[in-house]
Amino acid sequence: MTALFLEVYKTVGKRKEEEGLGEATDYAVRMHHVTKTFGKVVANKNVDLELKNGEILALLGENGSGKTTLMNMLSGIYFPDHGEIEIHGTPVTIRSPRDAFDLGIGMIHQHFKLVDVMTAAENIILGLDGKTTVNRKEINKKVGELASRYGFETDPAKKIYNMAVSEKQTVEILKVLFRGADILILDEPTAVLTPQETKKLFAVLRNMKADGKSIIIITHKLNEVMAISDRVAILRKGEYIGVVETAATNQAQLTEMMVGRPISLAIDRPKRECGEERLEVIGLTCLNGEGVKTLDNVSFTTYSGEILGVAGIAGSGQKELCEAIAGLCPTIAGSVLYSGECEGENCVSRERILGLKPDEIVKKGISMAFVPEDRLGMGLVAGMDMTDNVMLRSYKNKKGFLVDRKTPKNVAEKLIEELEIVTPGVETPVGRMSGGNVQKVLLGREIALSPSVLIVAYPVRGLDINSSYRIYDLLNEQKKKGVSVIFIGEDLDVLMELSDRIMVLCGGKVSGIVDPREVTKEDIGLMMIHVEEEVPVCK
Repeated sequence: MTALFLEVYKTVGKRKEEEGLGEATDYAVRMHHVTKTFGKVVANKNVDLELKNGEILALLGENGSGKTTLMNMLSGIYFPDHGEIEIHGTPVTIRSPRDAFDLGIGMIHQHFKLVDVMTAAENIILGLDGKTTVNRKEINKKVGELASRYGFETDPAKKIYNMAVSEKQTVEILKVLFRGADILILDEPTAVLTPQETKKLFAVLRNMKADGKSIIIITHKLNEVMAISDRVAILRKGEYIGVVETAATNQAQLTEMMVGRPISLAIDRPKRECGEERLEVIGLTCLNGEGVKTLDNVSFTTYSGEILGVAGIAGSGQKELCEAIAGLCPTIAGSVLYSGECEGENCVSRERILGLKPDEIVKKGISMAFVPEDRLGMGLVAGMDMTDNVMLRSYKNKKGFLVDRKTPKNVAEKLIEELEIVTPGVETPVGRMSGGNVQKVLLGREIALSPSVLIVAYPVRGLDINSSYRIYDLLNEQKKKGVSVIFIGEDLDVLMELSDRIMVLCGGKVSGIVDPREVTKEDIGLMMIHVEEEVPVCK
């Protein structure tokens, strides 16, 4: 079994001596003038990056700044067009992930690469050289010892499909450590973690740092950058801007370095007026294909002129909730009632909309807009230009054989101007735009319908700070117009600053509806994992 298991307790010096990586150096990684192009697009241009031994380096940059491309070259997924990479002081050639592993480099991607039907230990040893049979008891013991060394909490014999998101992430990290990695790259490691899980992860990362590991974290969360990193490296439009000591900077300075100009990090929350009831959801229940309840007796009410935030760990029923209301997901029980605007004493009668298709909801005179998390799958057609994508929401309104392209084109041109969408023109396929611009097109198209209810699911996922804050402004503008906004997000800091109320989902059930000004982020985190705590509830 010796050939099957890699020795994971080597020090940096021992690894260098055994693998012939040259003399000791203060730097684990040095990248010199690294350039990578994809056709005419320059992803990285003459980038210099240095990672010290035993430090945590945060890598910041807007969408399209080249962060992931740079790390993909370090981890062997891409090969640089020009430049040089040094590992522990010695120039190396990294042509594949196997080369990276042999050099002690491991990358933990945001989307996990695990086999659900296998145990944690089996996933960790999967792909290693060795015999065709394995001793599971010995494997579990070694994995358990490795986990204990760094403070991980995991059961080596537990199946992946029974694990929470944080447990799966633990397996991914242990997988690269088991292969002997002393240089780790983590891509958005806290994107789907609760505040409590994030604290546990940071404690583990500090233990790894104390053991001599060198860590690079790619993240958009500046508060986490300040909390965990030693230094911060910034990229802008594929070029290296510089590196700063975390203790000597602040979030405003980091943002200015990323964007190139000062940006206010304050999220506005306009005063909530006492609005009219807009949606009443009663006992909403959904099943997935395996007969498991994804929503279980969910009830709540939304009002005009407010933003109702929806929090929960991944897979808690957020997707099914917004799709059921929008008429895109079947339900087995419950009701959704829509109340129209009131003029004096005259109010539009309440309409039962659950079970209606989107077209049927429109025919009832109800203006509801939905921005799904799948931008280019469910939201927009990547091969179509802006005009055609805008027209998808209006072409059925035109009677006769000819469609009206002039109006959608005018709307598209107006969106480019008002939302500062970067595109060569309305004729450019939206699939060629960056993620932030695609999201602006999608949100702008839905807002152009002048909805009374706006449902948005993860509207800033993967977006840079500049694009994210523009979208927050758009949501607040709709709130001021009296729109009832349902905002499904994953960043608790943003949810607490932007929302008037927050509904917390856990396992398809409502844990509570709270006023974010009266609870802490930790309170909401506990509700997300259904820990009973005394928190103020806002009906």
